[in-house]
Amino acid sequence: MKFLQLTDTHFVPPGEKLYGRDPRRTLNAAVADINAHHGDAELLVVTGDLTHWGEPDAFANLAQALAPLSMPVELLIGNHDARDVFARYFPGQGRDDNGFVQSVRETSAGPFIFLDTVLAGTHAGHYCETRCAWLAETLASLGDREVFLFMHHPPFDTGIPASDNIGLQQKNAFRQVIEPHRHRIRHLFYGHVHRPICGSWLGIPTSTLRAINHQVWFDMEGTKLRGSFEPPAYGVIQVADDRVVVHFHDFMDASEKFDLHDSPWDDWSRRRPHP
Repeated sequence: MKFLQLTDTHFVPPGEKLYGRDPRRTLNAAVADINAHHGDAELLVVTGDLTHWGEPDAFANLAQALAPLSMPVELLIGNHDARDVFARYFPGQGRDDNGFVQSVRETSAGPFIFLDTVLAGTHAGHYCETRCAWLAETLASLGDREVFLFMHHPPFDTGIPASDNIGLQQKNAFRQVIEPHRHRIRHLFYGHVHRPICGSWLGIPTSTLRAINHQVWFDMEGTKLRGSFEPPAYGVIQVADDRVVVHFHDFMDASEKFDLHDSPWDDWSRRRPHP
């Protein structure tokens, strides 16, 4: 099974720019590249911060940009989004009984669980008792089945202080829900950090990737977020019974492409020492 991940599209209304750039232009390039090369993907997941200020025109702009995709799209919200405005423009996205943007989607690779870590008025991640109860019940209801988790805010520190300060605040409470089920969580995908990061948490493989419009510069000392225009990327994830492989694709890379096997430097006999 193949699926795709995008994160932190940070859309603005048509005609406006964010940090001097138009997120629509970059997402249009991503959509075109996806349709050209990964039309066989079962699903695209966008892990939050869909817009930058949460305006209706920004959500409408995003809906238009995603419309040409050849596969279904699952959207999470992030701290830059407005939950109620999101629901008006994407009414088909799942919500739980308490109105949070949380749901379970059955895929050919197993259940995908989508979480809502947003609290209005703060950029930090929050997962309240009500949401913890929903997740605990959801995991229990799936028995021993293996699952995949998706959320905007990482539930652990990444080593980037400025980002960790606005990570998930209820780390211990979230951990208590996850820990009894960690052996059957195949992977945890998140957004928010605008960095390519892989690792594990509680033995659960985790990953995130660069965003669409702008990135967070790699700084493990500073306490203020610093931006950059490192290349945007989307993730191509391949799932089989014995593996999960995550590829980060810099789809706008304009560097020269060449056949390594036609290069004179590929002639191993020229590089070997002669007796």
